[in-house]
Amino acid sequence: MSIIIKPIISEKMTQTAEKYNRYGFMVTREATKPEIKREVEAVYGVKVVRVNTLIQRGKVQNRNTKAGVITGHKNNFKKAFVFVDKDQKIDFYSNI
Repeated sequence: MSIIIKPIISEKMTQTAEKYNRYGFMVTREATKPEIKREVEAVYGVKVVRVNTLIQRGKVQNRNTKAGVITGHKNNFKKAFVFVDKDQKIDFYSNI
């Protein structure tokens, strides 16, 4: 089973990747920093300098329906920010 669920591709993350060589990934909750480092190095073929992780809390969502307001929340998930060596890049769009 893969530790990396998917890369985080947003406008803010793309700017961060270009400026600081820092890439974001959604990972499984049980993943540790050394495991994430090994997986990124194996999958993308880059040298990882360091890894920062955090658990993102799910946001509260409200919906207005005919029956009234329904309140729920999105799932919690773990993010990993991977710092890559300054001479290397990760291209997420090469497989499209």
